[in-house]
Amino acid sequence: MKRVLITGAAGFLGSHLCERFLKEGMYVIGMDNLITGDMRNIEHLMPDPNFEFNHHDVTKYVHVPGELDYIMHFASPASPIDYLKIPIQTLKVGAMGTHNLLGLARAKKSRFIIASTSEVYGDPLVHPQTEDYWGHVNPIGPRGCYDEAKRYQEAITMAYHRYHGLETRIVRIFNTYGPRMRLNDGRVLPAFMGQALRGEDITVFGDGSQTRSFCYVDDLVEGIYRLLMSDYSLPVNIGNPKEITIGQFAEEIIKLTGTDQKVVYKPLPQDDPKQRQPDISKAKEILGWEPKVSREEGLRITYDYFRSLPKERLYEESNHRGFEGFSANK
Repeated sequence: MKRVLITGAAGFLGSHLCERFLKEGMYVIGMDNLITGDMRNIEHLMPDPNFEFNHHDVTKYVHVPGELDYIMHFASPASPIDYLKIPIQTLKVGAMGTHNLLGLARAKKSRFIIASTSEVYGDPLVHPQTEDYWGHVNPIGPRGCYDEAKRYQEAITMAYHRYHGLETRIVRIFNTYGPRMRLNDGRVLPAFMGQALRGEDITVFGDGSQTRSFCYVDDLVEGIYRLLMSDYSLPVNIGNPKEITIGQFAEEIIKLTGTDQKVVYKPLPQDDPKQRQPDISKAKEILGWEPKVSREEGLRITYDYFRSLPKERLYEESNHRGFEGFSANK
């Protein structure tokens, strides 16, 4: 039986990856320090004899007994509210955590994949974004703790690949959504849906003309799986290229939820990307991958999930909402 270590296992994306690799017949070791993860995301996996969970911070020494075929480093704060509240931890998991796990991968002779992000492109001057674009990033701005952590992750991963001959993969993830997102984590989709469910006005930062491209989580997980199993070591964009303005997206959410909230506009945060759209030509060519789930279908599934939550969960993370000015419509 193949064995895989997945860091950030109790997070939104990590929990879906754990499910997928269990379905692939692998033994899954989930690891998370729960600084932003939630055990409720993986509690349904705990009875599975092929799943184990380690409560551990990967910025500290990581030891996993036995063989490891794959290491998937998906531990990192991913929402603006989180990485602006805990910038040092964000930088440490990108730098020290990645270094520790690369060392583990070298010792175990594991194939290693990191979760990079479209944020490596910063506020892009090239549209859509291709993997050979180097980006337009402010390293000392409020978003630099996240953007530069991811850029460093890519650099050290490629260094281990070139110097040590380690099998490595780099996935650049664009806006992803689906069940198990935190309603109040500052990202645009759960923020809009949370506001609709609470009967609040929909908050758009800027004039609403900035764009995003939303990929449903099942499509993303499929792309990640194919990349891990491929023999391609350079970065690959995984995301949905269907672009929409934030203003249009707010209207879609209002229509979906059947609410009558108005849209209110607030100033755009510093360094907020004006455009975000992946060029997925490489994923199509190398992986035979492209998204299958339409935004209409994915939003309906996600809204049904949020609507099914206990009412108190609509408010439980409201202590973070003081950072909503930095939500950046991510």
